[in-house]
Amino acid sequence: MNHDGIKVMPTTLFYGPYRFSFFSLDCKEPRHTHVWRDEQEAKFWLDPVRLAYNHGFSRKELKAIERIVREKIFVLRERWDEHCGSRLA
Repeated sequence: MNHDGIKVMPTTLFYGPYRFSFFSLDCKEPRHTHVWRDEQEAKFWLDPVRLAYNHGFSRKELKAIERIVREKIFVLRERWDEHCGSRLA
C-alpha cells in the first residue's frame, strides 16, 4: 500500500503476453501470483504451485501458464518476499 492508502499491484514478471502480479494487500495471504492477459485473470498459489481460480483462460492456456509459473517459481517467490517479506524462519 502506498502512503495515500491506495492499493499497490507490483508487477513481478512479464512473460510473452502475460503479466504476473499481486496486490500489496495480499501480503497477508500465502505467496501467490495473479496472471493477466487482456480481460482474463488466474491466480496461482506458489507453495505448492496450484491453481486458486481462473476467470477466462482455456484449460490449455492454464496448463501453459502453470508451466511458466513452475519455470519462474524462484523469481516469483523472490519478488513476493522482497515486497511482502519472507515468512520463512
